[in-house]
Amino acid sequence: MKSIAAFFTIVTFIVPSLFAQLSSTPDTYKTENGVLTVHPINHGTVAFTFEGKTIILDPYGGADKFSGLEAPDLILITDIHGDHLNSETISGLDTKNTTFIVPQAVADRMNEELQNQIVVIANEESTTQMGIQVTGVAMYNLPDDENSRHKKGRGNGYIINFGGKKVYLSGDTEDIPEM
Repeated sequence: MKSIAAFFTIVTFIVPSLFAQLSSTPDTYKTENGVLTVHPINHGTVAFTFEGKTIILDPYGGADKFSGLEAPDLILITDIHGDHLNSETISGLDTKNTTFIVPQAVADRMNEELQNQIVVIANEESTTQMGIQVTGVAMYNLPDDENSRHKKGRGNGYIINFGGKKVYLSGDTEDIPEM
């Protein structure tokens, strides 16, 4: 009887939630320059389409997760861990015309053939690429000590300005004063 109840629970609650995550519907927002579409991918990975450009944050989970999207124009990576900087996923994407916006620690670990496509920004620095302004924001764990998984100054959260609509992408962080 307990096994029937467990099976019922799995089928009723867990399986639908897995499919819901895999088939997330994009959200759209009006901006001063057109429509911004937000495509939830998985985990901390998200893609945006705006003014004919594709922007991806922390590509992770395999290139097949991005089927249906154009090749990325911009890729932003928040930190060095594999769920942010995932070489396997990146190598499966068409990145020959992609600009990568990353913190220095990420740039130091990226494949050699991508080095000329990288723009490095630190916390509180900005860059404008393809008409899209990106600002690095602090992201780190508390307490910020030698045991911290995400150390202050190593990674970036980002604020992206899409035609006057600002989107904050925190990265792996906690409730830090910089927020």
